[in-house]
Amino acid sequence: MVARVILALLAAMMTGPADAADPVLLHAAGSLRSSLTEIAAAFEAATGSRVEAKFGASGLLKDEIAGGAKAQVFASANMEHPQALANAKRSGPVVVFARNKLCALVRPGLSVNPATLLDHMLATDVKLGTSTPRADPSGDYAWEVFRKADKLRAGSFAALETRALQLTGGPTSPAAPPGRALYGMLVADGKADIFLTSCTNALEAKKQNSGQQIVALPDELAVGADYGLTVLNGASPEAYQFAMFILSVDGQRILARHGFAAPALPQ
Repeated sequence: MVARVILALLAAMMTGPADAADPVLLHAAGSLRSSLTEIAAAFEAATGSRVEAKFGASGLLKDEIAGGAKAQVFASANMEHPQALANAKRSGPVVVFARNKLCALVRPGLSVNPATLLDHMLATDVKLGTSTPRADPSGDYAWEVFRKADKLRAGSFAALETRALQLTGGPTSPAAPPGRALYGMLVADGKADIFLTSCTNALEAKKQNSGQQIVALPDELAVGADYGLTVLNGASPEAYQFAMFILSVDGQRILARHGFAAPALPQ
């Protein structure tokens, strides 16, 4: 699949409009901020082309693009949102370029392990943070965890859905100050005791908040995430080059260093 997409990107590069003075316009999931910022810097150093990035909740970014916002490359935390643009003939093919998992970010002092995670999530004195479903795939993945929990303990879905604090990913959700990891900040500020977020987000949070814990979800609750990449119609050749750079060995190695599974890396 990746090989077919690369061939499509190469063909588009031969026919796309060219204006090297303009930056490549990237819309990307917030969980990709650190990795794609590094990838963009490496691409700029290698090619001289600039990348202008906007990071946010993938669902909101998809709606912006569908509504006419200028974008050339869309890197989403799921496959559904870029595929919707491709189905609407707004973009080219969609390829999986990274994989992630959901983890629990836990405040210091709360003793949690995979075996007891669901007990703590259901405890009425524990503040459970999530992102916003439909607007942000991280929220959708949390709700998938809730549905799996319901199969283990009847009634868990209703209890968790009612108690979940949708703290991020919505149109009016707060943003972290520059240089701060949003999820770590929310846990540090007492907004959540347990926050279900991507494992890469949890790693970023722990770098800034060493006392916070990252707890893996047990197998029966585990949720994986395929990240989708697409190039919008009318994008410049430089945009296609940037998409190919993300899929290159160099780009995939950067993603792997940031905790993602990188499917295009040689096995």
